[in-house]
Amino acid sequence: MKPELFEVWGDTVDGRHLLYSIGIGAAVSLGAFFIAQHLFVGWVDSVQMARAYAMLVGIVGCLAGGAISALLFKPKRNVIEHLADPAWRAKILIELQNEYGPLGSLADLPPATIAELREMDLYELFADYEKSLVAPEKSPAATPTVGVGAVSGNGGQS
Repeated sequence: MKPELFEVWGDTVDGRHLLYSIGIGAAVSLGAFFIAQHLFVGWVDSVQMARAYAMLVGIVGCLAGGAISALLFKPKRNVIEHLADPAWRAKILIELQNEYGPLGSLADLPPATIAELREMDLYELFADYEKSLVAPEKSPAATPTVGVGAVSGNGGQS
């Protein structure tokens, strides 16, 4: 039997697990609240203050219920990675430059950003783009184009 999936706050959940999680959250938070209220009435002079402290314990119970549910029921999302078209990426860079002006240089970026670009397989794309900006100086009328042959094809996650 295939589970019935729903989208809740941008994530995909199993409807049955959602109901169980609501039950767990209610039981843990209300249980924590009532136990704390019973204990605090004997320790605190004011009944109103005992109830306020018990509410704080109930909120912590909500967090505990959420943690229990997160451990019991894993997300049902499907992450699908696909290869982005290198020519499409190059076209986007050209459109960005036409709309916002020069994109800057890789040499100006901090090492952490360079490492992130390499991790996402985007460094070569920007390096090729910079090379293409130098090439048109030979013919000023040419529009910058990016060679797509050297672009790595294993980036572009969605």
